[in-house]
Amino acid sequence: MHSPNLTQENIARLRELFPGCVTEAHGEGGQLRLAVDFDQLRQELSEAIVEGPQERYHLNWPGKREALLTANAPIAKTLRPCREESVDFDTTKNLFIEGDNLEALKLLQETYLGKVKMIYIDPPYNTGNDFIYEDDFAESTDEFLKRSNQKDEDGNRLVANTEANGRFHSDWLSMMYSRLKLARNLLADDGVVVISIDENEHSNLIKLGGLIFGDENFCGEIVWKNSSKNDQQYISMQHEYLVVFVKGKQCNSGDWVEKKEGLDQIYKAFDGFQRKYGADRDGIHKAALDWYKQFPASNPITNSKHYSWMDKRGVYFAADISGPNDGQYVYEVKHPITKQVVKMPSRGWSCPQEKMKELVENDMVHFGPDQTNVPQLKTYLNNTEFQSLTSIRFVDGRAASKRLANLFGEKVFTNPKDELLLKDLFKAMRVGNDDLIMDFFAGSASTMHAVFELNKETGSRCKTILVQMQEDLDKMEKTAKGAAKKITNNAVKYLKEKGLPQNIAELAKERIRLVGKNLKTGWKGDIGFRVLKIDSSNMADVYYTPDSIEQTLLDKMTANIKPDREPEDLLFQVLLDWGVDLSLPIRKETIQGKTVFFVNEAPYDLIACFDTGVNEDMVKELAKHKPMRVVFRDTGFVSDAVKINVGQIFKQMSPDTDVKSL
Repeated sequence: MHSPNLTQENIARLRELFPGCVTEAHGEGGQLRLAVDFDQLRQELSEAIVEGPQERYHLNWPGKREALLTANAPIAKTLRPCREESVDFDTTKNLFIEGDNLEALKLLQETYLGKVKMIYIDPPYNTGNDFIYEDDFAESTDEFLKRSNQKDEDGNRLVANTEANGRFHSDWLSMMYSRLKLARNLLADDGVVVISIDENEHSNLIKLGGLIFGDENFCGEIVWKNSSKNDQQYISMQHEYLVVFVKGKQCNSGDWVEKKEGLDQIYKAFDGFQRKYGADRDGIHKAALDWYKQFPASNPITNSKHYSWMDKRGVYFAADISGPNDGQYVYEVKHPITKQVVKMPSRGWSCPQEKMKELVENDMVHFGPDQTNVPQLKTYLNNTEFQSLTSIRFVDGRAASKRLANLFGEKVFTNPKDELLLKDLFKAMRVGNDDLIMDFFAGSASTMHAVFELNKETGSRCKTILVQMQEDLDKMEKTAKGAAKKITNNAVKYLKEKGLPQNIAELAKERIRLVGKNLKTGWKGDIGFRVLKIDSSNMADVYYTPDSIEQTLLDKMTANIKPDREPEDLLFQVLLDWGVDLSLPIRKETIQGKTVFFVNEAPYDLIACFDTGVNEDMVKELAKHKPMRVVFRDTGFVSDAVKINVGQIFKQMSPDTDVKSL
């Protein structure tokens, strides 16, 4: 009969925004209640490192606050389109972003906030070597601090803790923390994140995921048995993990199911048994038991070996028919051939007598040769083809490498993730329709390949965003050893022969191109991708203190856009600034001698003209389309009078249009 506890409700709301800032604490009566970690909350809301207790009951490491500051710090970057490296640039819904993934995640925050259904990443495993990411301390400390907004150009430190940590786990955790923190914002309410990892950071990743997504949103992990190597002391690690979190279990029921493996082989085998033995069910049963013996325990077919009987309806399993409660249903059942009362299960039957009579009449009960055997219930394989998503996967890690080697003509990737395994996982986790899947450690682009396969198999129209930095393969070859060195050498050779830059991003794009060509046969789905590259802002740097202004600088300030930037560069910066989907179709048209971009279909999401000499007639022509947004170059109008009148023209002809100048 109490009124609502508004404090607890406010904390619950805060928890949705900042799960890592809410913990459990004992209340006055000793009961556990939600409580706010105000020190952590202060850090979330601060642009500098704040002081606080050094010990807490949660995952902590040197550099954690710096990583959070890095995640929250703004950057002056943009995305520049690259048509010549894209496939179906104007129409594709897939994006391939080149550059540091931390910067990419920051740039995508507004446009894709809460829109990503699935995030799959295969981050670099922590082997104790330098990471390849720009904030991984592989570069000099000064470069890292400037790049992550912790030091200004004059070398002034912007954070309190100046001690370099250099610890084995801390660097990896800092690298992952800032990225996952931003990635969570992009997830839809029912979104899923799947992260591949090995044993070195497995336990830390689960703790880190709990910190970011909330412990209650941990869904479990899948163990992928992908090798049979025997080259380690103590225990040879022959598997990897896929750790799974959802953004909120209240929005994702977790009704994840998958089709049992090996069903086609089982049905084919039983068809052969039936042709050989006809109506002899015991002959079919014995043949089936012998057939199942050929498969090792690791083969998924053995999970269905109890389906060893067959009748006119199909393959079935003779299941237990005993009652749920001892003695609840006790009555006589007669054998259909001997007409004698059959042996009853020790706990009685599983259903009332009328239901049992119906089952017998419909031939749903498996009787033994005579009344001395306890009958069983027929459970048909074609009615149980789907099962809950299981935690163990037996997939040979060499299979994906072989398929890619066939695609390229030789091995060019080391340890690529299996695209068919990913496709099956995406499908089981209810990814479909026009969902958006993201991978910001794209590597060999297995995720986009998997989505292509998913769309082809299910008829869905899923879209992807991949992010991959331009890792230099020549440098990687110098440090690689053994088989990895040979494979990297193959990749460098392949790209050189194609006249392409020798980096991982280029190799990933080439894979998608080859996959698309193969899938085009008999399928008209989207196999394109729009390449966008992270670069400095298109706007000229005009930040000067009053005492540094000189007359010569004033001329430079009249043009606020860098001279090397094209109109399409400006278009994508506007799309980012306005939060417009970067994968919308783009059409270019010439109107009154000016180049005009139309984004999406009419009524257009955006119309843009960045040419100079725009007059009132041109403005009126664009206003006739009544777009949601329109943008011009600030210096593009033929006169100041036209610039002033633009707003009035749209107010009269298209009052709902948002007008902007760049």
